[in-house]
Amino acid sequence: MVMKLYMMDASPPVRAVLLTAEALGIKLEHVIVNIMALEHLDPKYIEINPQHSIPVLDDNGTIIWDSHAINAYLVTKYGKDDSLYPKDSYKRAVIDQRLHFDSCNLFGVLRIIAHLLVHKGFKIIPEYLVEEMNDSYEILDAFLKNRKWAAGDDLSLADFSLISTVTTTDVFVPVDTDKYKNIATWIKRAEELPYYHANQDGLNNFKAVISSNKQ
Repeated sequence: MVMKLYMMDASPPVRAVLLTAEALGIKLEHVIVNIMALEHLDPKYIEINPQHSIPVLDDNGTIIWDSHAINAYLVTKYGKDDSLYPKDSYKRAVIDQRLHFDSCNLFGVLRIIAHLLVHKGFKIIPEYLVEEMNDSYEILDAFLKNRKWAAGDDLSLADFSLISTVTTTDVFVPVDTDKYKNIATWIKRAEELPYYHANQDGLNNFKAVISSNKQ
């Protein structure tokens, strides 16, 4: 049975899971949950996920939500090897740190910005949020110094989460590619992945949602 992914690909966390699935060669049945239409607040959906967030994975009745948890599950259960999420305790700890950074810093600020613009009618992003985002860019740029990927020289789950988030935050607070050269190089490297479309397609949809909201 094909696993179901409750999703809307405009969501960065959803795109992180789509990238992971593509990298692992896993087919997923996409069940669209339109959060703009508040479908995630449907009582039946809340029964599945009390946090009413996306994405949610249904692996033949095994329910998992939060993109980081889903990706770790997919690699652990279905990966041919552990290269994307190594069993080595130190390497895994570094990846986990990057994932927590994604949640607490980059995506954490992104959620606030998107909420203010999409749901609260803000036309301008408060300056303190712009500063927080740029502070996060500076930290990420430091992570990437002398490294090919976010957690070292090997591609990992950290990159899938961070690339989907950063390419989205860039819509609101553009990455200064002259200042953050390591991020710029990393983004170009990610764009060369054969399955990068799993991020780009949803990113295009996200931009369309934001554009329509401005009209």
